[in-house]
Amino acid sequence: MAKLFSPLKLGGHILSHRVIMAPLTRMRAVAPAYAPTDLMVEYYGQRASDGGLIITEATQISETARGGPDTPGIYTAEQVKGWQRVTQAIHGKGGITFMQLWHMGRISHSSYQPDGGAPWAPSAIAPQLEVTLPDRTRAPAETPRAFSTKEIGRLIESYVAAGKNAVAAGFDGVEIHAANGYLLDQFLRSGTNTREDGYGNSLAARARLTLEVANACISIWGSDRVGIRLSPGGVFNDMSDANPTETFGYVLRELSKLELAYAHVT
Repeated sequence: MAKLFSPLKLGGHILSHRVIMAPLTRMRAVAPAYAPTDLMVEYYGQRASDGGLIITEATQISETARGGPDTPGIYTAEQVKGWQRVTQAIHGKGGITFMQLWHMGRISHSSYQPDGGAPWAPSAIAPQLEVTLPDRTRAPAETPRAFSTKEIGRLIESYVAAGKNAVAAGFDGVEIHAANGYLLDQFLRSGTNTREDGYGNSLAARARLTLEVANACISIWGSDRVGIRLSPGGVFNDMSDANPTETFGYVLRELSKLELAYAHVT
């Protein structure tokens, strides 16, 4: 118990204790702005502590990344201003906060997409489950659109833009969401990535996007203010991999070369 309340060096930060608030989706950023609300400011401020780390709820990097009702974004000026109020509330109590950057990939739905088309994914493989629609009803998941190689370049640019917006919002770092069956996890796993280009024809290719996103975030934040979340044994959101030990062993070895602040493994 004494160790739980002892300091911990986490990348570029020194935490005063080891009780870290994990990302918890709350769906309180209402349409059409999907920006933090007064309730969200109060929520995070209540949970902040001197020298303690809060990782925000998963936050969409772009409009096409959306896939959950009333979940917040970090791709508009209004959203940045809303998050500024949140970080001010946390910092006002001496807290530290990282934003979790999120793209839902194939777990989205056409009702969330700005063009009304299918959600995006590494490959056109539909998850065998139901997804939650904007009105909070449920519907069968759709077969997603596969990114072209050029579109993956634009996707990485979306992560860069989101990372810069997180700086403007006053965050202390970012956590890359590459877990729980969302987009980057979909690229990593053989069950959801059957591409034949440089982003899916081998283990190294499946890991390529995650590593490129990590490097993109490092270019903005520095490696000691970037974390990543992974779920090697996860099956949530209809996920599978032929050899998860091999897959995630490789990914973690490659990530370790980047000297990130931490790996959040579930």
